[in-house]
Amino acid sequence: MFLSDNDIKKGLKDGSIVIHPFNSKHLQPVSYDVTLGNEFEVNNRHAMTAIDTVNKIYPETRTVKVKDGKAFILHPGESVLGKQREFIGVDRNHLIILSGKSSLARVGLVVHNTAMLFNPCHYFYPTFELVNTNNVPIVLRPGMTIAQLLFARLTGPAGRTYKETGRYGAKNSNHFAQERGIAPKKKPAKKKAAKKRK
Repeated sequence: MFLSDNDIKKGLKDGSIVIHPFNSKHLQPVSYDVTLGNEFEVNNRHAMTAIDTVNKIYPETRTVKVKDGKAFILHPGESVLGKQREFIGVDRNHLIILSGKSSLARVGLVVHNTAMLFNPCHYFYPTFELVNTNNVPIVLRPGMTIAQLLFARLTGPAGRTYKETGRYGAKNSNHFAQERGIAPKKKPAKKKAAKKRK
């Protein structure tokens, strides 16, 4: 069951929903508008051949920080990661769904490829998967309204929460973290050189 604006306000009051900072002007009838932060993660595409997630080969990236009042230009066909400005989360009785804004969708901006579901007890700064599907550049500015969040109440509390199953921390900055239960490959230990007897 999706929550209305009144339900969202009740959730904020009783602590089952966290939005910080909260701006009452961003509260819509059944959603809450969130804004773009100052950090972007950009692929160094000339430094690799291909992405191979099965073999844990991920792109080499660099962080670009844009000051308030400045712009980040997203070129046609380009895909970057962007950080949400608001810190959010819900308890084990709720989940969050990320959705784009129609005004931005009409100019070709995608804010998520497939990662639209935020699990119970995940408190963090979400990461946007920003893609320009237009044939002209799109200007992105820190602080602009970039997406909207929908909140839903579960039929019962989740047996397992993101604390047990998730891989990302509160800052959500380790974009290619190992899955739970999959240990990173260990480098073979170096053999110690035998000491020469005097």
